[in-house]
Parts: sequence; C-alpha cells; structure tokens
Amino acid sequence: MERDRPSAPKGKAAKATGKATPRVYERPRGGQARAIADLMPDIGRSAFRRFGFVQSSVVTRWPEIVGPRHAEVCMPEAIRFPPGEKSDGILQLVVLPAHAPMISMVIPEIIERVNRFFGYCAVAKVKLRQGEVMKRPDAGRTAPPPNLKPIPIELGESLRDIGDPELKAVLESLARSMANSENTSDKA
Repeated sequence: MERDRPSAPKGKAAKATGKATPRVYERPRGGQARAIADLMPDIGRSAFRRFGFVQSSVVTRWPEIVGPRHAEVCMPEAIRFPPGEKSDGILQLVVLPAHAPMISMVIPEIIERVNRFFGYCAVAKVKLRQGEVMKRPDAGRTAPPPNLKPIPIELGESLRDIGDPELKAVLESLARSMANSENTSDKA
C-alpha cells in the first residue's frame, strides 16, 4: 500500500542527501472513454430488475419489439410476474393519453411480439397507464447527405468493381475528400 512505503526525503532535503528517489509507476485513471450504451447493461441491471425487467433489452430495444410507430406513443414501465415464476406476467405500459384507445386495440399484437422477443410466454396481460412518454433521441447514425460533386474519373473506374456497398461508399467519400483537398490547395 502507499502508506507502507518508507518516506523518502523530498525537495531540498533530497538534494542535500544526494539520493534521487525513483519514480513509482502509477496506472492511468479510467482508461479509454466508453459510450454509455456499452455501460448500460452493467449499470442499469439492478435498476431494471427492481422495476420487473429481467432483461434490460426490453426497454432498450422497445422500438424493435413493437415497431417505431407504437414505440413513439408507448413505452414499458414494468413487468410483474406471479411470485416465484417468470411467466404469465403483467406488462405495464405508459401511453400518451390521446393514443390509449389505439394501443388498447393492439394489445394482443404487443403481447405476441413481447413473447416472441422473450422466446416463451412471459407476458399474459398488459396494463395501460396514461402519462408522458419520454422521446427517444435519434440514433444520430443516419447517413450524411450524399455529396453531389462527381468522383474524379481516374478514381471512379476502379471503384465500380467493388461489391461491398459500405466499403464502396467509404472509398468514394475518401476519393471526394481527396479531390476537394487538391482543389482547395490549387486555389490557395
């Protein structure tokens, strides 16, 4: 431990004794920055379990489970299971008041989709509560608008043979940025 180390003279006293103290390696704090989405399963696990969610992915993947149209107007609040069981639970949803009648009509479909997500009959009933639904932030991973400048002719021929569309898009973007940087350096 740090306190167990013998105290070495510091400052002017170290210069007077002529002994140089070796520098002790200290591990950098924290390491790499990580996205909150990577940490969420670890951090939120106990909170999700407290509210009845065995899997936090029910909340995080709600738009995939019920579809984006229903995910905008309702969100899961809790799943309550009978004591000692993990099936035939009650899914509690928060629904925007104006959309409650519509969601009440599609409850059988929501039950089917949630059970398909779990892989067994986890939910038997749905209980609706009218309230405010938190807006989900956009993923922010939408593709940037396409650049309307053409790819240089000498680079365009070699890019046509690439089969992977993602790789082709990245290489085209690189070619455009190279062409733009050449054009700006010529003007300067």
